[in-house]
Amino acid sequence: MSIIVNVDVMMAKRKMSSGELADKIGITQANLSILKTGKAKAIRFSTLDAICKALDCQPGDILEFRD
Repeated sequence: MSIIVNVDVMMAKRKMSSGELADKIGITQANLSILKTGKAKAIRFSTLDAICKALDCQPGDILEFRD
């Protein structure tokens, strides 16, 4: 897949655990893990919005395109 999800990078920069982020954005740790590993086929804008708010970042900090 050409879209790379860098949630784990932003979590490390913010020193936030998976459990803490999952609680803040209202999804399960299993679903967060699917996002982090790049196995997700899609992401809801509401989830992306919640992640950006929780990590104080922009969508471009989380999503990256590589050819």
